[in-house]
Amino acid sequence: MTATTIKFYQTGTHTVGNRLLDPEHRSVQADMRRTNSLNSGHRACQGCGEALGARYAIDAAMQATDNQLIAANATGCLEVFSTPYPETSWQIPWIHSLFGNTAAVATGIAAAMRVKGRSDVRVVAQGGDGGTTDIGFGCLSGMFERNDDVLYICYDNEAYMNTGVQRSSATPGAARTATTPAVGDAPGNVFGQGKNLPLIAMAHEIPYVATAIVSELRDLEAKVKRAMEIRGARYIHVFVPCPLGWGTNAWDTIQIARLAKETGVFPVFEAERDRIVSVSKIRKQLPVEAYLRPQRRFAHLFSPKPNTEAIAHIQALADRNIRRFGLVDPAVEAAIAAPVATGNP
Repeated sequence: MTATTIKFYQTGTHTVGNRLLDPEHRSVQADMRRTNSLNSGHRACQGCGEALGARYAIDAAMQATDNQLIAANATGCLEVFSTPYPETSWQIPWIHSLFGNTAAVATGIAAAMRVKGRSDVRVVAQGGDGGTTDIGFGCLSGMFERNDDVLYICYDNEAYMNTGVQRSSATPGAARTATTPAVGDAPGNVFGQGKNLPLIAMAHEIPYVATAIVSELRDLEAKVKRAMEIRGARYIHVFVPCPLGWGTNAWDTIQIARLAKETGVFPVFEAERDRIVSVSKIRKQLPVEAYLRPQRRFAHLFSPKPNTEAIAHIQALADRNIRRFGLVDPAVEAAIAAPVATGNP
């Protein structure tokens, strides 16, 4: 993926659009022609990472397809807060599917467009982690196996948030949910369970797989545009913090997403077939505690006393991500590991 290096001079801000740039260098969100595909008036919680991710992704897809786009949407938070009957915030052709068959519905739409000779109309399927990693997993695998011409976007907030914050197969170890309470000798979700959907998608050897975070707008937009240049099955997994389910401040969503990347908890990369072709490097490696502490779903790891074993386990998983995906440049890693000279003999 070719990316343009942009130097931001508004340091210390969370500005994502940067309209100070020349028009050709602006993000889609800073473009006067953006479609506002997910428009205002929806009922998402304050600071909802999923609302941000969907708006960024679909606006980018609309620009990449010259506004020739149809979206199928699984049941879940995104569907519920954006389409309270009889209203909708979607400004594109959009259909609500069942919880588990979004990939199949999108496949049917793509087939219908092919029969009609409308190769210009592209199809996106979207859902949360519950509708993707659990309930819709079979239909999604079938879409991958057939190499259907659909871009599937998973907005991963790591639990079933719309129905009361129950555990999904994307819920991390030790996280507190309504079905994995912080009680007993091993509070929170059990370690060693769950699925890594980006790696599973790569195992299907589909043309394109990528991960993204809402705090890196340009990277997310570039990956959606790249996916729309390709025919066949494509998958993008977007990390979207949930203030309600995670117990974070509404204004910290972007920071939490940054910390997930900078600690190695969530690796950001893209792959073609089964081969990783690019990785978003960690700028300044941080311990996982920096990511865990702001979230009340992990509060039991620090109070009444630190659960050093669970924290070390999460750190080991993050370190494994760093090694597996090469998230830290070797020279930087060596400098971190090197002993600090004190000047004493």
